[in-house]
Amino acid sequence: MFFRTLRLVIGPFMLLWEAATTPKGIVRQPDQQKQVDQHCRSLALYQFKTCPFCIKVRREISRLSLGIELRDAKNDPQHHEALLQGGGAVKVPCLRITDEQGNSRWMYESADIIQYLNERFA
Repeated sequence: MFFRTLRLVIGPFMLLWEAATTPKGIVRQPDQQKQVDQHCRSLALYQFKTCPFCIKVRREISRLSLGIELRDAKNDPQHHEALLQGGGAVKVPCLRITDEQGNSRWMYESADIIQYLNERFA
């Protein structure tokens, strides 16, 4: 109960801090950005809005100018269930990576997600 109340109080400040400090995205040539956008269609980030680790990953997504779909695993029952069934746990952030054959890989841990995004798109 204490932590739930604390999150309710601190949550809006965390979102305000995120909005104020999100870096400007990198600029690519239009054809390069089109390729990046195409690759991002196979990615989805399952997240909670005020989770500090999710905020960290969203900031990196913005910095890299990536159009990755954000899925709210806390308030959307379908995304919550997909994360539980596909990833095996309701733990965020989680990046769902779908290959060309339709196979999905679920990547947890913000540091691993950020490293993956930087290796693939930086």
